[in-house]
Amino acid sequence: MMKNITDVELVECEESRFVKLKQMNYVQDGVAKRWELAQVHDSVAILIYHKDRDSFVVVKQFRPPIYLKNRDGYTYELCAGIIDKECSLEQIAIEEVEEECGFRVSSLERITSFFSAVGFAGAQQTLYYVEVSDKNKVSNGGGIENESIEVIYLPTSKAKEFIFDETKGKTPGIMFGFSWWFEYKS
Repeated sequence: MMKNITDVELVECEESRFVKLKQMNYVQDGVAKRWELAQVHDSVAILIYHKDRDSFVVVKQFRPPIYLKNRDGYTYELCAGIIDKECSLEQIAIEEVEEECGFRVSSLERITSFFSAVGFAGAQQTLYYVEVSDKNKVSNGGGIENESIEVIYLPTSKAKEFIFDETKGKTPGIMFGFSWWFEYKS
């Protein structure tokens, strides 16, 4: 799955489908202030537990902003997707589980929602949980269009160690999701 990244070039973004840069001017306690921010889509994320393998199903994918930080760019994440269409959050999450990870499910358990990237975007993410088995597998996953997603099975016995392994690029959502599972499901 690892792709060879070449010909990296940073240029001004003339127009964007997903991010709108803004400046917010406001008065707080009588003091005029300004804040630069990005308006972005909210999202869903899904903690997937594979019962037959006693593993979490996570995705590994290339993220250009992370590449600029570590010259690797690959992160381990929960299955997730942006909210960019008119249907329920649960339906979007169900579709993402099949598109990214190849499992067909019909319902999810809602865990909670929270804000991410609060310093510049403040996107809200809603977190779900689902259990799958080999019977739910309908494809290899990997995403749609030009997504390049690798499906990883992480044994629950290695998840706590994984959370604190700083050599692994991971998101706060995956760390919170695993911690939630150990508290409420294991």
